[in-house]
Amino acid sequence: MLAAERQRFLEDYSRIRQAEGRGSDDPAYYLALPYRDLSGRLASQWSIRGRTYRYFERHILPRMEGETRRPLDLLDLGAGTGWMSYRLALRGHRPVAVDILTDPRDGLGASAHFLARLERGFPCIDSDFDRLPFPDARYDAALYNASLHYSADYSKTLAEARRCLRPGGRILVFDSPVYRLREHGEQMRRERHQQFLAQYGTASDHISSIEYLDLATIAALAREIGLIWRVHKPWYGLRWHLRPWKARLKRARPPSRFWILEGKLIDR
Repeated sequence: MLAAERQRFLEDYSRIRQAEGRGSDDPAYYLALPYRDLSGRLASQWSIRGRTYRYFERHILPRMEGETRRPLDLLDLGAGTGWMSYRLALRGHRPVAVDILTDPRDGLGASAHFLARLERGFPCIDSDFDRLPFPDARYDAALYNASLHYSADYSKTLAEARRCLRPGGRILVFDSPVYRLREHGEQMRRERHQQFLAQYGTASDHISSIEYLDLATIAALAREIGLIWRVHKPWYGLRWHLRPWKARLKRARPPSRFWILEGKLIDR
């Protein structure tokens, strides 16, 4: 990402996030994430995030812990405030929080609320996905925390993550929108830019983020990067489950799905 593109993206992104009511002056707000939104402004979104993380914590992370039998070295990519790194550190692991947003309410600056509670903190690194400042084969897993869809080139982004992972490591993708067909993702992308332009005065398209995944892309990435995907489908409640049926009745675009994609590296 070029410096000028990055700056324009950050300006738009921060303005939109501020208008949405992200962040708080209360440290308790951050410490409750992702399970509760104490502000009440984005409770439905955090309900999804909380269920995603709870599924990971109960069904995926214990298996990873059992395989290594030691603290995991983890890259939290697109860490935002660092709440996931905080949760992982509480379990005794060694996360590194990575993001390009560093402000004290909605970026890595907010990690101060978490670091003050930890006996052993975690590093917070201002870095682009595609140029990670880490050595080869250093980490057990790369976690994209509602962030992979900001990439402009999934192949490049995931290849860089792979470089940093040990043999047999994992790439995990959380809370990025998944569509069966590319055309549905492109339609969502157009609708989203139009909505942002009308609501915030910017289409937020200074960088060419892909903004979604589709089944063909997921399959192609497995071949290109050298991994085997395992798809997890957390339960987000009946209302969420019925969204595709409601869209079908209205003849509307199919809604996105939020799967957890667990990719295990294989030899190439």
